[in-house]
Amino acid sequence: MTLTLNGLRVLDLSRVLAGPLCTMTLGDMGAKVIKIEKPGSGDETRGWGPPFDDRGESAYYLSVNRNKMSATADLDLPADREFVLGLLAAADVVVDNFRPGALERRGIFPDQLLRTHEKLSWCTISGFGPGSDRAGYDLVVQAESGWMSITGDPDGEPTRVGVALADIIAGKDAAIAILAALACRRRDGVDRRILISLAHSATAALINVAQNSLVTGEDAARWGNQHPNLVPYQPFRAADRSLIVAVGTDGQWRECAAALGLDELANDPALRTNAGRIAARRRIVDAMSNRLAERPAREWMRLLSERRVPCGLVNSVLEALSFVEASPLSGIAPSVPGEVRLPPPRLNEHGAAIRERGWNGL
Repeated sequence: MTLTLNGLRVLDLSRVLAGPLCTMTLGDMGAKVIKIEKPGSGDETRGWGPPFDDRGESAYYLSVNRNKMSATADLDLPADREFVLGLLAAADVVVDNFRPGALERRGIFPDQLLRTHEKLSWCTISGFGPGSDRAGYDLVVQAESGWMSITGDPDGEPTRVGVALADIIAGKDAAIAILAALACRRRDGVDRRILISLAHSATAALINVAQNSLVTGEDAARWGNQHPNLVPYQPFRAADRSLIVAVGTDGQWRECAAALGLDELANDPALRTNAGRIAARRRIVDAMSNRLAERPAREWMRLLSERRVPCGLVNSVLEALSFVEASPLSGIAPSVPGEVRLPPPRLNEHGAAIRERGWNGL
């Protein structure tokens, strides 16, 4: 396939998750990515295991570092700093997640380098924005962004999302912002200095939950697996396993009630609109729970799908992975138009070639 970012040069000075995911996304679309790592240990996630593969690389590291080359450099050493500055001079994009002032203390000044290199865009990803020196850990961000307060059982404790989603969303926000800067970089006045924070990305991702609170002035509640604005929209236990029924329109509700043989509910005018169903949430959920428990999930899936009612099985991770292209080495196939060209690199795997020939060594 034609890779849309073929020829783009990305210098990756980031580590852990948000930054590496951003640069991997650009690499999936064809960009050349050089990952600069600390000598000896490299990206911290190389040690975030078990599990480790047969090469000794952690699964965590492997998940966000394909389509890159690795070289090590100690920015406290003048020669290594000059090596990195040389790569930067020929790059199109730099991504970093150093704390404020850390690069400047080592003689690397992003704003000055942007003035010197007019085609360069520079994205810094932080935990809480450029005015904060706090480390950006996903769990802390999930707590402070309000996510944990709305996640989990209504009668239980606040709960984190099962993946580091604040990092993931910030990484994707960074990739979007970089692509926008690249698309507009020939225009005068375009800001090529991009600042992304996990905290802002996470808070912005509250979307309708935030808007509910803004409109009503009331704080959001914890709904568990139910939806504050839709009924029915949740998991139910069938005779053998759990499935999801997700009704988003009044027409889908009529078809759902008919598929389940719940004639009393189907014919009740009070339930014809979503607002009416919200008011009768307990009645609807109880009736559906009793009915769905009578048969296996796949039988209900067939009956609901025939009437085009959105539904799905609650799969395990391995079940979900059986439907996509995935590799123990390079992870899940790109979700953007792209391809896996290179496996995640070993530490400093390409250091000699890059030091000898720069970007031409790729």
